[in-house]
Amino acid sequence: MNVSLPDQMKDWVEQQSDAGRCANSSDYIRGLIRRDQSKAGKIARMQAPVDEGLASGVSPRSLEARRLAGLSGRA
Repeated sequence: MNVSLPDQMKDWVEQQSDAGRCANSSDYIRGLIRRDQSKAGKIARMQAPVDEGLASGVSPRSLEARRLAGLSGRA
């Protein structure tokens, strides 16, 4: 795979390598991809319960009734 970058971005990647933050430009790009994959995974894990809640619909019980049931140990 070849990736074309504008000169400014290419210079940035080379500066990161020269500064010792990575072994070479490929290593730098791999690191960016790993971070992006990790971030996407975290977002997906946070989104899953939101989607589940939205899909469950609106409860017929009021928030106060649910709170009181939780305090008394009843579900």
